[in-house]
Amino acid sequence: MAIDLLQPRVHLASRSPRRRELLAQIGVAFDTIILRDSPRAEPGLDETPLPGEDPVAYVERVARNKAEHGCRIVQWRRLRAQPVLAADTTLELAGELIGKPIDAADAQAILQRLSGKTHRVLTAVAVGFESRIELALSISEVRFRTLDEQEIRHYVACGEPMDKAGGYGIQGRAAMFVEHLAGSYSGVMGLPLCETARLLKRYGYVL
Repeated sequence: MAIDLLQPRVHLASRSPRRRELLAQIGVAFDTIILRDSPRAEPGLDETPLPGEDPVAYVERVARNKAEHGCRIVQWRRLRAQPVLAADTTLELAGELIGKPIDAADAQAILQRLSGKTHRVLTAVAVGFESRIELALSISEVRFRTLDEQEIRHYVACGEPMDKAGGYGIQGRAAMFVEHLAGSYSGVMGLPLCETARLLKRYGYVL
């Protein structure tokens, strides 16, 4: 099928298959920009929290940095001029940031901490185009039922937690852990569609 060059598109600065699925869900056409495997390999993309950094400030900083770097890649590679969309998701529990687990043992420890408690999922979306960056933030509250050690071990063994903030994917097997959700389901997945659509409309993207 021939590509319609007049169709509005965005550059997606993310490796996440979930974000690709969510954009497709609302009919947004996109081209994927692959950032480096290790954020620390690129100045400005280090996702290490700064000392005392507020969770909202952290997630917005990382999303903005990803969008800015995506815009630089568009210039370097002389790619099609179109908005660059980036996002970052993190969890907050009792004031502490929780990112992706570093290994299976870390994933198990994170899930044990989330068991029976309410945590916040923060996802920031950034869109950059023509030296302009716009940001939107989604904050959701998720409460897990009490989990026993056997089901935590079984879930970690399936491999699903390893590339996800907080060590779980709400769209996967971990849905059975969620007792209550207040906020954006797609935001917990990694791309809040309501906020994303509003951002794109600011750039003239008609959905």
